Amino acid sequence: MSLQKISRRLADAVDQLSFAEPVACVYNPLQYARRAHERYLEFAKPGLDAVWLGMNPGPWGMVQTGVPFGEVAVVRDWLGIEEPISRPKIEHPKRPIQGFACQRSEVSGRRLWGWAQNRFGSPAEFFERFFVVNFCPLAFLEESGRNLTPDKLPAAERQALFEPCNQALREIVETLQPKMLVGIGKFAETRARAIL
Repeated sequence: MSLQKISRRLADAVDQLSFAEPVACVYNPLQYARRAHERYLEFAKPGLDAVWLGMNPGPWGMVQTGVPFGEVAVVRDWLGIEEPISRPKIEHPKRPIQGFACQRSEVSGRRLWGWAQNRFGSPAEFFERFFVVNFCPLAFLEESGRNLTPDKLPAAERQALFEPCNQALREIVETLQPKMLVGIGKFAETRARAIL
């Protein structure tokens, strides 16, 4: 199955979910940043050394660019991706979607992709061996604009969210056939172990 098909099916599935307080706003960059995200998916190749798994989109990274850990400068200047980014139906006034005009830095993205750039030189060299995905495609914001991670959702909401995310991750692994799945952080490691 193509990663594009997996991504679109996951995007549609999670769009059907609803979340109660403290969630005030939900961003799904697989929908409103689809063009950039699907350009990123073109880098993936089967038979990798590892797929690296993050938790969910960060407010200044994937939320803006559609690319996991998507620090704007790295996505634009190193990966060569710069597509128009539309806006979600409901946008938090303190966390506007600015796409590639976003001036804020995604610290974790700067670290991850900065390391890849320094270590491998070119995206082609990095993606020959590795690919990066997030377990959950959604970003959650509280009324204050504060980021809420998926592990903090109530149990019933988590379960409903994790079902399509689990399925998508299984399909990504089946498609890419990596030797390893590496969780970036404890949450991602726990999800990887639970699923595979």
